[in-house]
Amino acid sequence: MADWTIIKNSGRRRGCQLTIDIEKNNRRLMFHGMCLFVLGLLTGFAEQHFANVRMGLAAHLEGLMNGTFLIALGAIWTQVRLSPAAKTIAFWTGLYGAYVNWLITLLAAVFGTGALSPITAAGRTGQPWQESLVTIGFMSVGVTTVAFLRPRSGGSSRPSTGAIFRPRYYT
Repeated sequence: MADWTIIKNSGRRRGCQLTIDIEKNNRRLMFHGMCLFVLGLLTGFAEQHFANVRMGLAAHLEGLMNGTFLIALGAIWTQVRLSPAAKTIAFWTGLYGAYVNWLITLLAAVFGTGALSPITAAGRTGQPWQESLVTIGFMSVGVTTVAFLRPRSGGSSRPSTGAIFRPRYYT
């Protein structure tokens, strides 16, 4: 995430400079990971009270796994080699995908829908607007995840020669 800082000269505002603080983004990802992990744990407590208990279990596990993913992403965030714009997009799409995946799975459990999850639905269906909402939500998470994970080729037609993650070799 980018922070705007104001450059001052003699008490007057002269301009704005965009600064990117990698340390803060690192910690923000870990913080959001811990929050989502706790939300997953709390979802587990309410699991038996959902219209679709199997989807409640899925929402519980989505919170735990996506929270763990965000913590791991925060741990390696300083090793990610992207342009500042691509890094900002990756940051926000990672957060969006993690939180919305948990939220839509939770809504599917509450509504008892069978949209895009016939195995966990066990023959249940929700109202048409509920099914549509869950379908659109799952589709948006899928598209966002694919956009987040696609190889960055720098806009050229040939494959990228540089890796997103470049390991440091210590001797």
